Amino acid sequence: MPIPEDVTGDEIDKDVRQELLSLPKTLADDVARNLVMVARLLDEDPEGAYAYSRVALRLASRVAAVREAAGFAAYASQKYGEALAEFRAAKRMTGNIDLWPVMADCERGLGRPEKALDMAGAPEVHKLDKAGQVEMRLVVAGARRDMGQLDAAIVTLQSPELAANSVQPWTARLRYAYADALLAAGRESEAREWFAKAVEADREGSTDASDRLAELDGVEFMDAMVEDEDHEDDVASASASPEPVEDESDTDESDENDKVEDDKNEDDKNEDDKD
Repeated sequence: MPIPEDVTGDEIDKDVRQELLSLPKTLADDVARNLVMVARLLDEDPEGAYAYSRVALRLASRVAAVREAAGFAAYASQKYGEALAEFRAAKRMTGNIDLWPVMADCERGLGRPEKALDMAGAPEVHKLDKAGQVEMRLVVAGARRDMGQLDAAIVTLQSPELAANSVQPWTARLRYAYADALLAAGRESEAREWFAKAVEADREGSTDASDRLAELDGVEFMDAMVEDEDHEDDVASASASPEPVEDESDTDESDENDKVEDDKNEDDKNEDDKD
């Protein structure tokens, strides 16, 4: 896989760089550059990120950071079986339980919401930090919805973190999930309120809460670029229109008048000859 020249590998997190010190320097640099590409493409081009992660995995499969990056690339590409395998490998190598919520979400992706709920009751959950616990709550609510338990999903999301006025990294996503669950349950007015609250907290634009809110309000947006293109097409069409065609009836009438005038002039000439 080609890597842009501006990618040096120095862009990676220092903890990941520390892990790569177990490799020969040239190999470590190659792995680092591929990991940079994974991080760069993960959101906008998941398949591209996945391709770079496979290269890094081939070069350094015994590095936990590489297995974790490969897991997230597979997860973003909806390859949930592969993602789960990579996350499990990373967890075995490090003993870190931070990946527990995303592992549970992989179970959902594989069509096993019951397994995700089982993981939510495991001892590992109690070792998660606040962000991890919120993630686990989101996964559990999603699993409940997968099983058609809409009311249970709503109750699951009702938490001190949801009610808090302070904005945390997870606040927008938590409010968004709650609004979406309310809407799925037919509670539209409440859903609108929480989509609005999600918009207030979504400083990074990580959700489409503003679009969902506008949709509920019946607001339609016109794409400015499309509008400009339509205007240009109208102008081009007008300039390409043919010149107006002279009405045939007007031409015939003009010819007839000319003929009558010629006949009159001929009669006048004959009268002069007689004189």
